[in-house]
This record gives sequence, structure tokens and C-alpha cells, in this order.
Amino acid sequence: MYDWPILSVVTFLPLVGALLIVLMIRGDDEVAKRNARWVALWATLVTFVISLLLLLGFDPSATEFQFVETRSWIGDIAAYRMGVDGISLPFVLLTTLLMPMCILASWESIQLRVKEYMICFLVLETLMIGTFSSLDLLQFYIFFEGGLIPMFIIIGIWGGKRRIYATFKFFLYTLAGSVLMMLAIMAMYWQSGTTDIVSLLHFNFPSGMQKWLWLAFFASFAVKMPMWPVHTWLPDAHVEAPTAGSVILAGILLKMGGYGFLRFSLPMFPEASAYFAPFVFTLSVIAIVYTSLVALMQEDIKKLIAYSSVAHMGYVTMGIFTLTQAGIQGAVFQMVSHGFVSGALFLCVGVVYDRMHTREIAAYGGLVHRMPIYATVFMVFTMANVGLPGTSGFIGEFLTLIATFGRNSWVAFFATSGVILSACYALWLYRRVIFGPLEKESLKSILDLNHREMLSLIPLLFFTILFGIWPQPILDACNVAVNAIMARADMASGAVKAASLMLP
Repeated sequence: MYDWPILSVVTFLPLVGALLIVLMIRGDDEVAKRNARWVALWATLVTFVISLLLLLGFDPSATEFQFVETRSWIGDIAAYRMGVDGISLPFVLLTTLLMPMCILASWESIQLRVKEYMICFLVLETLMIGTFSSLDLLQFYIFFEGGLIPMFIIIGIWGGKRRIYATFKFFLYTLAGSVLMMLAIMAMYWQSGTTDIVSLLHFNFPSGMQKWLWLAFFASFAVKMPMWPVHTWLPDAHVEAPTAGSVILAGILLKMGGYGFLRFSLPMFPEASAYFAPFVFTLSVIAIVYTSLVALMQEDIKKLIAYSSVAHMGYVTMGIFTLTQAGIQGAVFQMVSHGFVSGALFLCVGVVYDRMHTREIAAYGGLVHRMPIYATVFMVFTMANVGLPGTSGFIGEFLTLIATFGRNSWVAFFATSGVILSACYALWLYRRVIFGPLEKESLKSILDLNHREMLSLIPLLFFTILFGIWPQPILDACNVAVNAIMARADMASGAVKAASLMLP
């Protein structure tokens, strides 16, 4: 592959950018703010360019983790282990792609404590990449939980009027679930004698122990997704977060829960995953239908998109726990696509919010007359959010629904109703905001997308259409890793087939 530790460079380069801002930029004048923005932008851009080398050097046919790095850390208890496979690599690339756009989206809207804001985002990028590339349980936990701190600060300082309530709710919900995961990690070490994820993927935990470990990990990942009924922190966090915070929250942080299911729950606890699959199906269907109905009742654009995210994550958990190749690949694809689409939708909300300083749907209408480019871009992402064929949003939903139908037709039937409901709330929102007469005086002087805003949206537009037409790169990249999960499930002691994943 490469003779240098490329994963460590990609992971910690944003942290170097944060240190440069701390050490080199003094004061709080306009020059200092401008320099902080440029350092953050260049740090994220260089990180993205280097991360593309991972893609160029990645062998999709290899069965082992790639770009592996191992160094001693805490004696025999833990070590610094890094590596990626076909499941983690797409999320690493998604993270490095979205971060420069977050910096661009914050260029003018953030004027208070700009240096600290940029530092928080750069530290957060390091923690997110580290989460997806860790091959040690303890190291994963540190990165996984560490991401709470900068996001807590971002919402708490640069958020809206109810930011303190939202940020503490976000922090307490996610931390509570993770305490149980820490206890499970300790139990796994005592049972296996190692925290090496590669070794644990081939370790057979007793059937009874699997169920308790599965539940402990589920408590953390379900909150992170978030799954119903522990989803209530997400709409509040989205509404109060700055635009870039919402982009990262929906585009990356939510995916850590799905990634955790794929990295730990399915391959390490296959019997428990089969046993609890009907339970997950039930929660997923409720999430899809219930949160879609709630989205229809929203008057705030951001909150509507936030509830939409919960519904789309329902397809992810449903696909994962079909324990089929199509379902798991569809879930991975859905998470990557949702990163593009939801991130872009929140950027679109930020565009009009920066101009009008309101997210109330009733405050808009007729924007197509003044913002035709914005109306076109917003339309593409709205169609992708609905799952229109030809966009990336269609592929993941279609694969997960097909896989679910093969397991339980009733679950698939109710989940499919979510597709209809998503069209209702998404098209209703688009009609209210974009079409109609331009009657409000405050909107008659509103300006269309500027070059900076187009620069942050066009890459997401490109990938949304590209992967809608040509999904094979993502499906091929994760194919071998998904097969490994399937093989691990098939090797379980008959419980997978016995459970059959069928609801009564």
C-alpha cells in the first residue's frame, strides 16, 4: 500500500490545523477571524485530498483490513490500532468531504469567537475519522465519546435561543447509552483477554452473554442513530445548532450508530442479532411511520428535516437486521447517501436563514421568482430525500425494502408507506417555500446563491446524482466486508436460522 501511516495522517491532520490556529493566530479582529477561517479550510481540504489516496490504494477484493497501523499503548490491555475495510472507508471519505463544506457554510454566518469555532470543528473531524478507523475497542470508545465534547460546545455557544437545553439533552442522552457500552467493553475484555477488534471478530462469545452485550451496545448505538423512542434529542439539537453543526450531526454523527451495528453487533453477537431482529424491525417501522407523520406537522424547516432523518435511519436499521447481503449493502448505501442529501438540505436551510434569520415555513413562499438557482438545487435534494429513481436516495431505500420483503412482507409493507409519507412532507415543504406568488415584502430583495454557497452545494449535488445513476462503486467497496459479516452470521450455532427473523 503506502510506506507512511496514511490513516494517522488523515486522522490527525485536522488536529494539526487546530493547533496552528491556537499557536499562530492572536487577537479577535477581522484579520484574525479571516486567518482562522483560511487555516481551517486548508486543513480540511488537504485532509480530503490525502484521504483520496485511501480510495486509490484500497483493494475492494481484499478480505482483511487495509492500511493497518499498530503500536503499543497500555501494556497488554490496549494498543493503537488503525485500519479500514469496505464498510468504514466510505464513512471516512464522507467525513473528509463534508468538513470543507461546513467551513464554507460558516464563513459569514459565524462572527463570534471564530477561532474557537474553527478549532472545535477541526477537533471534531479528528474524532470522527478516528471512530471509523479504530481497530481497538478502547480506542474506538475514546474517539466515539470524544465527539460529544466539541459538538456540545458548538451547539452550546453558537446555537439558537434554546441552545443550553438542546445541548444538555443531546449530551445526556448519548452519554447515558455509552456508559452501558463501556461496561460491555470491560466484560468483553475479561472474557476474551483482548480489545483488538480483529481478534474479537473471530471470538465466539457464549449465547447468553451475547444477548447482554448486544443490549449494552444497542443502548449506545440506538441513541446515536437515533432510533425511536430515544430520538427526541435530535430535533432540538438540529434546530438550535448552527448550520454546519446540523450538517455534521445529520451527515456523520448519526451514522456512527449504524456503523457500530455493522462493526460490533452483527459480527460479534450474531446469535443475539438474530434473536433481537424482530424487536429492531418493530422499532424501525414505528420510526419510519411515526416520525414521517410528525414531520408533516412541523412549522420549522429544520425540525421537519430532522424528523425526516429519523425516518430514513429507520430504513438503515431495518436493512442491517435483515442479515442479508442486499439489506446490509442497502443500509451502508443509505447512510452514505443520507450524508450527502441531509447535509445538503441543511445547507439549503442555512442559505435562506442567513438572509432572513427565520426558519418558519410560513415566512417564505415564491422564492423561485428571486432564487431560481436555489430552487433548482433544493428541488434535486428534495427529490433525493423522497427517493426518486435517478438519485442516490432511491438505491438504499430500494435495497433495504427488497431485503425486508424477503424476510417479512408486513414489515416491508408498513415501511413502504414511509416512502409515500416522505413524498407528502417533502413536496409540501418545497411547494410552500419555493412556489406561489412572491407576496412578502421582505422576500422581494432576497438574493440567489452566491459563489461560496454554490461551491459548498455543487459537490453534494454531483455525488447525489452520480451514485443514483452509478451506485456500483459503493456497493463494490463494501461487498467483501458485507460477505464477511454474513459468513460470521452463518457460522453461529444455528440460532440465526432458528430465529428466521420473522415476526409472528
